[in-house]
Amino acid sequence: MDWLTTPPESPSEKYAIEAESRQKNLTKPSGSLGELENIAIKLAALQKKSSPICSNIHITIFAGDHGVAVENVSAFPQSVTGEMIHNFSYGGAAISVLARELNASLEVINLGTVNELEPLYNVKDYRLGNGTNNFTKHPAMSNQQVCNAIHAGRQATERAKLNGAELFIGGEMGIGNTTSATALSSVLLNAPVEQLIGPGTGINETQIKHKISTIKKAVILHKDEMRQPIDVLSRLGGFEIAALAGSYISCAKIGLPILIDGFISSAAALVAEKLSPGSKQWFLFSHQSAEPGHKLILNALDAQPLLNIGMRLGEASGAAIAIPLIRLACSLHNDMATFSQTNVTNKKAI
Repeated sequence: MDWLTTPPESPSEKYAIEAESRQKNLTKPSGSLGELENIAIKLAALQKKSSPICSNIHITIFAGDHGVAVENVSAFPQSVTGEMIHNFSYGGAAISVLARELNASLEVINLGTVNELEPLYNVKDYRLGNGTNNFTKHPAMSNQQVCNAIHAGRQATERAKLNGAELFIGGEMGIGNTTSATALSSVLLNAPVEQLIGPGTGINETQIKHKISTIKKAVILHKDEMRQPIDVLSRLGGFEIAALAGSYISCAKIGLPILIDGFISSAAALVAEKLSPGSKQWFLFSHQSAEPGHKLILNALDAQPLLNIGMRLGEASGAAIAIPLIRLACSLHNDMATFSQTNVTNKKAI
């Protein structure tokens, strides 16, 4: 775990200045393309390129079960985690469809479902246990499990980099993981659980109150042992959240831009920034989900998401939806004419 202490790569100031200058000279009023301009400028700085590109996309879905699911915090039974891993393998999940449409590479990593799964196409088995422990009674993960999950995330990003990825997307699947993400975020943001809690997979008001009570019980149980961010992660996190955090930290260290998905992924991004300060320089944010806590996390990470269309599916779907916008941002930046190349008159100096 010593690699966590090495600083992230720094975005290129030179290419950021160059990209900003080009945006000001394209045949449009400066700033008129809004966040699309900022995305192009940031990608140019991260990729250290005059012409940012978003053709080769790598998506990794990390999956794992949560022991807290036995507390009845989800609208779906825990068996759905394993069933969805099958669905990913068969190509029937939302992210499977989106990856095909985007011509993106997609891999799935099973970090530990309650029941072992048979070998599946395009699913890597990296089993750390039969899901995490019920964190209302025990730490969710052992120190070794946390380290192994983080390492799984690191390996995924290194594979992506070797395969020429220009952008990394991490997704998740795990029944009960909104409970885990809410608990983590509540502690790391020092925010009341009530401000973060949401419907998750679709629970009702009575179930939401129960979910709040469950999280508060866990936070009280582990309060005295959560001195560092890694302690918070091990006691309240999940295999897939730890792997996501590891993947984000690794991307920041090897210089691979990251597109963050929704609430769970953003909670992992918050963990990553706490574990390795400066990692957030490599984060692009796709959307603001319908989960109330997501906005608080985005604010804490100084994030400006591209979309807000009420999504809350997870599994990297919101990030995938934003890819066409990012590709268009790159095309506009690279291919529009400048004032000096045309007969279009630039804005008058005042």
